[in-house]
Amino acid sequence: MIVVADTSPLIALSRVQRLDLLREMFGTLLLPDAVWNELTGEGMERPGAVSVLEAKWIERKSVEDRALVSVLRRDLGAGESEAIALARETNGCVLLMDERLGRSVAKRLGLQVTGLVGVLVDARERGLLRDPKGVVDDLQELAGFWLSPELRGLIIGP
Repeated sequence: MIVVADTSPLIALSRVQRLDLLREMFGTLLLPDAVWNELTGEGMERPGAVSVLEAKWIERKSVEDRALVSVLRRDLGAGESEAIALARETNGCVLLMDERLGRSVAKRLGLQVTGLVGVLVDARERGLLRDPKGVVDDLQELAGFWLSPELRGLIIGP
């Protein structure tokens, strides 16, 4: 399965040393130029920059529909706009995005969307997340990833 990703889930997973989870779950990850630049453009200081550059399973791809990006930029950031546009151009892909407004726009455009919570729940159910509580704790403590008690329980499971 091909996934087009926005920046924030990649940064969060990189901070807890679990970016590899996306490779295990999806195989190929596509990043539009804006997301690639958000991760790697400020040098190698941003979490995930080195991992993204070294990962053979992560590909950079330019968006063709610049008009759509321009329209989306009225309400969304560059990364979200390009991720949505690239997902529209990539048949049968899933968009990995956490930002509420971006997810809403993507769904209105008919895209299949998941977020980091959905990825973690799916990973736990497939047996790829051996210590869900540890990952959730790390996401909250090391990555500053906010989770309600309900979402936390969803990831950790019964």
